[in-house]
Amino acid sequence: MRYRPLMFSVKLIFCLSIAVQTVNAQSDTADKPCSAPEGSQFDFWIGSWELTWNDTITGTNVITKELDGCVIHENFSDPKNKFDGRSYSVYNPTKEIWQQTWVDNQGNYMDFEGGFENGKMTLSRSFVGPKGKKVMQQMTFFNIADDSLDWSWESSLDDGKTWKQNWLIHYKRALEKLSN
Repeated sequence: MRYRPLMFSVKLIFCLSIAVQTVNAQSDTADKPCSAPEGSQFDFWIGSWELTWNDTITGTNVITKELDGCVIHENFSDPKNKFDGRSYSVYNPTKEIWQQTWVDNQGNYMDFEGGFENGKMTLSRSFVGPKGKKVMQQMTFFNIADDSLDWSWESSLDDGKTWKQNWLIHYKRALEKLSN
């Protein structure tokens, strides 16, 4: 008769140990909600950058990883044209995509979605323009190296069949920390 209480105790200890392991695993995930490998796909962009377009250094961009490593925060500045903008990017594990929100000192708000594939980060959006025509826009980060990368801004008015490059920026890592 002692066998049953002993088996019950062994089963209870086994179940409790599984429950504790499950709680610990959930706690580890809760403590590091952005620790999935995809959450680091934008890390190449982190740092202080000098920006060149039209063969002239005309802007800066300071990118930081914030809020417990969950958010990529961009601080773009083009002092020559008095243009400043900010973006916030996060990896959404539910949708398995990156999402970015851009705002600037000209009152623009843009939201993008995309991901990292084949060595490129591409974020895009579509909307209906003022004349009722669908407009697609995309930004692509490519030629990614430790100290440089390229960024392209394109638009399409024919559902992505053809793309027009509107802006091409070359990023070079700044030797000193830039301040905005």
